[in-house]
Amino acid sequence: MTELRFEPIGIIHTPFKTTAEAPIQPRYSGGRAGTVEIYSRFEEGLADLDGFSHVILIYHLHLSEGFALKVKPYMDDRLRGVFATRAPRRPNPLGLSVVRLDKIEKNILYVTNVDMVDGTPLLDIKPYVPEFDKAEKIEIGWLKDKIKKGSEK
Repeated sequence: MTELRFEPIGIIHTPFKTTAEAPIQPRYSGGRAGTVEIYSRFEEGLADLDGFSHVILIYHLHLSEGFALKVKPYMDDRLRGVFATRAPRRPNPLGLSVVRLDKIEKNILYVTNVDMVDGTPLLDIKPYVPEFDKAEKIEIGWLKDKIKKGSEK
């Protein structure tokens, strides 16, 4: 097996100090603001990002320990396969969030709708492009009858 190694390109700063404080998804953050600090050696890569309203942040779920292949999701009382959930305890603890990009000042991105814990290591940024990222004819499996429950948090 090939060893994979990732180097953080920055750190995400949010008002959430613990996983219990963080919302389950960006949509449920209530517009909470945060900043993304890009390390100086990667700052040049931010060129031309300022024209996008939203970005995809890919990050390491650094507080997640271990994993289970069957988990009980927040919105359900049954065990589900981890790959059919967004549970943080995964074989590879990676998080992905679409956030609003409000502005960029040097190496700092000002974003809203954050759902990650303060101090989360950032692995990558990608621009959100609806024509590329928006899917059609969506099915949401076991979540179909549970999605309203998540909006209560």
